[in-house]
Amino acid sequence: MEKQKVKWGDRRDGKRVHAPGLQTVMTALFPKRTESEVYLNETIDATELMKYLEKKNEGRTDGKITIFHCVVTALVRMVKERPLMNRFIQGYRMYERNEISAAFVAKRRFAEGSEETLMFLVPKDTDTINEIAQKIIGDVQEARKSEHATGGVDELLDKFAAMPRLVMAGSVKVIRWLDFWGVNPKFLTDGDPNYSSIFVSNLGSIKCPSVYHHLNNYGTNSMMITIGTLHKEEVLMEDGHKEVRDVIDLGATLDERIADGFYFVRSLKLIKHIFAHPELLEQPLNEPSNFDYK
Repeated sequence: MEKQKVKWGDRRDGKRVHAPGLQTVMTALFPKRTESEVYLNETIDATELMKYLEKKNEGRTDGKITIFHCVVTALVRMVKERPLMNRFIQGYRMYERNEISAAFVAKRRFAEGSEETLMFLVPKDTDTINEIAQKIIGDVQEARKSEHATGGVDELLDKFAAMPRLVMAGSVKVIRWLDFWGVNPKFLTDGDPNYSSIFVSNLGSIKCPSVYHHLNNYGTNSMMITIGTLHKEEVLMEDGHKEVRDVIDLGATLDERIADGFYFVRSLKLIKHIFAHPELLEQPLNEPSNFDYK
C-alpha cells in the first residue's frame, strides 16, 4: 500500500479528514466510542458460499479454507470499497486509516483455562482469499506452538498484569492521554486489535450465536463483528417460494459517528452480495466488485 504523506494534524496511523458539521459536532457531544454504538444483526444466506467451500477444499487434507477465512476476506474487501468504514475518531477528530487491518482472538487450545492470543492481519492490495487464509492459518499455528505468550502484544499485556495495582493505574492514565493525542509509541499499538479496522470474533467456532459486543474507548477500532454458527433456516426467495438454506448470523457493532445509516446499510448489502457470489473472493482486493448498490 502506497505510503501516505503526513500533514499537520495527521496521526501516525491515519490522516485527518474534515467531516460534515453534524458528525464533527457529534465527536464533541458524544466523545466516547461506547456511547456512540449502533448495532446491526443480519442473517445472511451462505448456501452459495458453502458450495464454493466444498469445491475449494476438495482433495485437501490440511490448510482448508473455512467460513471464517471467507468472512474476514469479505469484510476486508468491503472496507476496501467502502473507505468511510475505515475511519475512526480520537481526540474529538476524525481520521482515515493509512491501511486496512483485521484482528481476532484465537484460543491456544480449545479447553477451559487455555490462554488466548491476539492476532493481527494487514493484507496486501493484491491478496485474495488464498493469501489471507494462509496468513491466518500460519499465524494461528505459530501461536499454538506455545501454551503461553512468546512476544508481541500478548507478552506486553502479561508485563502490565504483573505490575502493582497503583503502578498499573498510573500507567494506564498516561497511555490513555497519549492515545487521545495520537502519540502512543508503536510498541504499544502495533498488533493491538483495538487499533484495527475490523475486530472479528468467531463465536461459531465455539458453537455460540452472534451476540452484541461493545466497542472500546481505548484505541481506534470502530467496527466489531461477531460470527455465529452456520445453520439451516427457511428463507423466502425472490420469486416468493420458501426454501431451506444454509445461513449464518453476523452481528456488527459500529461507531455511528464515522458514517450515516445509509452508508452502513449499503456496506452490509455488499457483504451479502459477496456471500451470494463467492467467486469475488478469488479477486485481488484492489479489483472492484462492480456491485450495483441500487
